Amino acid sequence: MTITAQAVRRDAVKAPRRRGGIAPPWLFAVPALLVYAFVVLYPALSGAGSAFTDWSGVGEQRSFVGVDNFKQLFHDDQALGALRNTLLLTVAIVVVQNGLGLLLALGVHTRIKTRMALRVIFFAPVVVSPVMVSFLWKYVYNPAPDAGLNAALGAIGLGGLRQDWLGNPSLALWSVAFTVIWQCAGYSMVIFLAGLEGVPAELHESAMVDGAGTVARFRHITWPLLAPAVTINVMLSTVGGLTLFTQIIAMTNGGPGYATDTLSTVLYKQAFVFGKFGYSTAVALVLAIFVAAVSFIQIGYLRSRETAA
Repeated sequence: MTITAQAVRRDAVKAPRRRGGIAPPWLFAVPALLVYAFVVLYPALSGAGSAFTDWSGVGEQRSFVGVDNFKQLFHDDQALGALRNTLLLTVAIVVVQNGLGLLLALGVHTRIKTRMALRVIFFAPVVVSPVMVSFLWKYVYNPAPDAGLNAALGAIGLGGLRQDWLGNPSLALWSVAFTVIWQCAGYSMVIFLAGLEGVPAELHESAMVDGAGTVARFRHITWPLLAPAVTINVMLSTVGGLTLFTQIIAMTNGGPGYATDTLSTVLYKQAFVFGKFGYSTAVALVLAIFVAAVSFIQIGYLRSRETAA
């Protein structure tokens, strides 16, 4: 008697119903979802109404101001500059961090004897607190000519390149971006490395027999099969860039001036420095909607790329 694949799948789907003792898989996520809804979603949604008031964050006195906070946001030069900085940081982090992570993954995926040690070294910064990393690089960027990066440049005869790395408005944003990339490139490397481990060696061997070179094998075999890893890395680095906060506060506090302010630092300052909690909530809502919109667009495109691959 021949059993078709379709019949096997149909019986597999019906089997849990016949046994009756197996719960649908999504039920196992219900406890965690309830905790998340109570701890995160409910406070977030209940506080969203403050975006339409002039609440200072202290006491219960507040007045309904409609969409005035949102109008102020889109006419606020500081907020618009923070949006520009946020987008620039995100693009730099996504492109450079993932590009560097891929190169590192390809390097340690080879059969060199030190590959395990190199994996540990490249991943080590990821497990360090972002605050500690920020203060470490704040010392590296010390503007004194005999300290940090400036001292190293002077020692190798490049003293003319010394800069006030965090005090120059033209360099500060990119200095922070480099710090984030330095710390997180190892994380991208690990995800790409997991993807590389899943590429069948037989495909490369067959391509080599057919005369395909290294570049051709990467383009036509490795890169398409890395699509899931690319999706994860791009999504994580994009959300991380759009919501970047810790490194900015620890290294520059948004300065010099507003040169390194992001939307996350603007909403923090408006709420806890200037006491404009209503306006800060409006900034937070706009940021949340923007991050969600970018994420949905990205996931749709990247998932379609996975299917095509």
